[in-house]
Amino acid sequence: MVAAKILGNSEIPHGQNDLPTSPQALLALFDNLGITYDLSHHRAVYTVEESEDVDKAIPGTHCRNMFLRDKKKVMFLLSLANKTLVDLKKLENLLECGRISFGSPDRLWSNLGVRPGSVCPFSIINDTEKNVMLILDEWMMAQPRVNFHPLVNTMTVGMTPADIVKFLDHIGHPYKIMDLNDARPS
Repeated sequence: MVAAKILGNSEIPHGQNDLPTSPQALLALFDNLGITYDLSHHRAVYTVEESEDVDKAIPGTHCRNMFLRDKKKVMFLLSLANKTLVDLKKLENLLECGRISFGSPDRLWSNLGVRPGSVCPFSIINDTEKNVMLILDEWMMAQPRVNFHPLVNTMTVGMTPADIVKFLDHIGHPYKIMDLNDARPS
């Protein structure tokens, strides 16, 4: 049996039922895959700074995501621990790509089916054309438990990195686990 601890109410926030994959469908997939997770409901948070008080109540490594594209319009989703700092110029060298910038909200929606503030490695489920390269922080993936939004920023789901890999392998989307130390700011 899958152990899911749900905290708070389970209503879909207004405007979230137009997502290509709903949080409920994602959680049902986790259940079908035998992925154990804890789910917490909370107020909407859009940045790491805004989530600091919410994070205090949720055990595990808190993570963030960066939707990026290079000058040739190659797209990347970088999922990393909040404490992992990166310099975009150094990241360009590490990824062996052109100049990197943040992807627009429209590009985010059309490729990953989520809105700003809700980006997560699970949103790769909506990238059916496999246009976005998912990069996972090696340090983050070595932690016992990691926390991400499950497609909306009013919830946080915590699970093992092995279960993230199980999810990614199931959907068949390519990903890389990378050491980001060479992209740290000087």
